[in-house]
Order: sequence, then C-alpha cells, then structure tokens
Amino acid sequence: MKKIFGFFALALFLCNISFAQNKVYNEDIDAVKQIKTAISQAQKENKFVLCQVGGNWCPWCLRFAELASTNDSIKNVIDKNFIYIHVNYSKGHKNPEAMKMLGNPARFGFPVFVILDNEGKYLHIQNSAYLEEGKGYDVKKVVDFLEHWTPESVRTLK
Repeated sequence: MKKIFGFFALALFLCNISFAQNKVYNEDIDAVKQIKTAISQAQKENKFVLCQVGGNWCPWCLRFAELASTNDSIKNVIDKNFIYIHVNYSKGHKNPEAMKMLGNPARFGFPVFVILDNEGKYLHIQNSAYLEEGKGYDVKKVVDFLEHWTPESVRTLK
C-alpha cells in the first residue's frame, strides 16, 4: 500500500512541476497596462497586437502558446506581424476593464484571440475552436487566420 501511495504522490508531484513550468499567463500583471504597452510597441514596429486571452488553468491555452513558440510557420507569421501577448482571464482575475477594451471576448470560450490594430482598435475576435483539429491545433488553419489579419492584409482592404 505504501508503494502505491508513494507512486501516486510522485506522479502528482511530477504533474505539478510540469504544469508549473507551462505557465504563460501572469495573473499578477495589470492587463490594461499590458495591452497599452503592446499597442505602443506595435505602433513603433508597425505591427498589430495579437492577444491570446485565457489562463494557465486552460490546457488548450497552453497548447496554443507552446505551438506558437515551437512551430516555425506560426512563429514566423507572429514575429513578423504581431506583438503577441497573453491576457489572463481566470477565476480570481477576470480583468473586466481589459476584457472591455478587447470587446468582451470571453463569450467565445478559451483561448480566444483578439487582433488589435496599432491604434488599439479591435479588428477581430477569433473563436479558437475553428482552429482546432483533433486534440490540437491545425497549423494551416492557424497560419491562414493570422495571415488574414496582418497589417499588410488589412491595409489592402482599405
């Protein structure tokens, strides 16, 4: 019995370590200030802001963050066109002012993506379910979504 308990205790410990290493959302940050800083940086770099709204409690949020940092196709589109930030939405920190700035995207579930232009106007809210495939994200769908909302693509529409 002690061996079984020890095994489960070790497994729980390792899961907690793994989860702790995967935190991408900072619950302590002022989300409004975070968004304003990203907008300012986007103005300087002639980019848009890609806000990934969600939390460390959300496995799909963590999956996307990992994919965005490891898949070259996605990473290249983001790096070239966006200031990419993770805006926290959690039980203890719903960030109502930030959510208002972003068009109240929580209604779409999590993660949800909000594209802001470099003036801070929100251009698009993307339900992440349309980017999923099986137990992950479809790289082609993600790249297509991002490429349709780059500064160059949006300027062509004007």
